[in-house]
Amino acid sequence: MDLLGKRALVNGGSRGIGAAIAIALAEKGADVAFTYHSSAERAATVVRSIEEKGRRGLAIQADSADPEAIRRAVAKTVDTLGGLDILVNSAGVATGGMTAELSLADLQAMLDVNVRAPVLFAQAAIPHLSSGGRIISIGSSLAERVPFPGVTAYAMSKSALLSFTRGLSRELGPQGITVNLVQPGSTDTDMNPAHGENADYQRSLTSLGRFGEPREIASAVAFLASPAASLITGAVLNVDAGFNA
Repeated sequence: MDLLGKRALVNGGSRGIGAAIAIALAEKGADVAFTYHSSAERAATVVRSIEEKGRRGLAIQADSADPEAIRRAVAKTVDTLGGLDILVNSAGVATGGMTAELSLADLQAMLDVNVRAPVLFAQAAIPHLSSGGRIISIGSSLAERVPFPGVTAYAMSKSALLSFTRGLSRELGPQGITVNLVQPGSTDTDMNPAHGENADYQRSLTSLGRFGEPREIASAVAFLASPAASLITGAVLNVDAGFNA
């Protein structure tokens, strides 16, 4: 129970990697709030899983592309849980396609959710974080290696988190707050199922020859949120089966 008494907010926690993170933090003892975009039923399931661990769970409907919704989500977390110690930026959107054919709407959505939202969540959270606080973002292995066409804009949006993490770690280090980035590789989720059309090709790009499971990404996040990671900040942790090896 490394995180007993801690209060966490997971941005995008109703499914996939985000849901696994919310549950993993609860398993370690944290009370966990999380945002979801549209699926109240899935969100309720995650809340039940958190409560089964003996922790408080809070689902907050919020569009990560809406700055005001982000501010409200942080405020509600603080009011309900009594504070905030851990922020996890997990929400993300991905639209594939060649750059020449990418619509402005799709590009803007990826910039709003994948780039702007983590900054705005951090802005809202920082006043509530104290020494020992954590900010952890979920990036992508494609941020540093793009071995096939059709994901250029998505990869670009995720690569922004590299500079954001490193720069913010410098800003918050004097306050004893750490800032780190987890970069998953191909992970078996609704967005990219392990039995999908291009799954075999994705496996061929890894050292281990397999997809990750959401719980494996969540384990890395739980470690970075724990006291055991107190000296780690500004770091990029690839949890990608060797995709970036």
